[in-house]
Amino acid sequence: MNILSIQSHVAYGHVGNAAAAFPLQRMGFEVWRINTVQFSNHTGYGHWTGTVFDVAHIHDLVMGIEARGALAACNAVRSGYLRDAALGEVILDAVARARKANPAALFLCDPVMGDYDTGLYVRDGIPAFLRDKAVPAADIVTPNAFELETLTGCRVTSLAEALAAARRLQDLGPKTVLITSLMFADSAPDCIEMLLVDARGAWRVATPFLPIDPLPNGAGDTVAALFLGHILKGEPAEEAMSLSAAAIYGVMEATRAAGTRELRLIAAQEEFTAPSRRFAPIRLD
Repeated sequence: MNILSIQSHVAYGHVGNAAAAFPLQRMGFEVWRINTVQFSNHTGYGHWTGTVFDVAHIHDLVMGIEARGALAACNAVRSGYLRDAALGEVILDAVARARKANPAALFLCDPVMGDYDTGLYVRDGIPAFLRDKAVPAADIVTPNAFELETLTGCRVTSLAEALAAARRLQDLGPKTVLITSLMFADSAPDCIEMLLVDARGAWRVATPFLPIDPLPNGAGDTVAALFLGHILKGEPAEEAMSLSAAAIYGVMEATRAAGTRELRLIAAQEEFTAPSRRFAPIRLD
């Protein structure tokens, strides 16, 4: 199966396509990578070099893939960080072209915008574009808790509030909503959770929280990729969530043991296909 992945890329470390492509390849997928930027490293370091590709360049790459007749074999399009709404329009055009060639093609939108420790780090207009255009066009969305609040305007301080906000997001159009990086006062102590809502109901899964300072970037990119891969393999959404949570836990455990700032995706690659620990999803309704 084939996935068109349109997002940022770094030469050093693992964020964007550098976090998403290898796990999917390790799971057996062909990944057609279109890099929207190519930087030396992620911007969390405070300094980087590289190039932001213009929108016409990204569009030309999509058109080149379409010209090969390849979109008929595209099983999913996956998007991540957007630097501006014009790029978002190009991605939505790519989704439309993929769905025209293969009506079964899925669109996973990872609405990357920020987190509680950073606040918003996208340009003005991106939250509105994601809420009004990208999320309604998506089959699957994978925000973190901060992004869920930003998209819905709902406070997310408890599991009940997260569930209500996830369903409000689902009402915008996507069939499946996966919320990552949830930590509540009413959660199990020292745990981090994911929450899933789809047409069949809602589930949660908790894993131990591993204190790493600074937290590695790219975990959300990896989780979204793993979740999409398991969905395409035919796993029920709650099992896809459980397997993705187990895999990223294994990667984070290896990262903490190594004492590095970058995810140990290569060293811990067995976690993508055979997680060393499993965490059962719990049905909520």
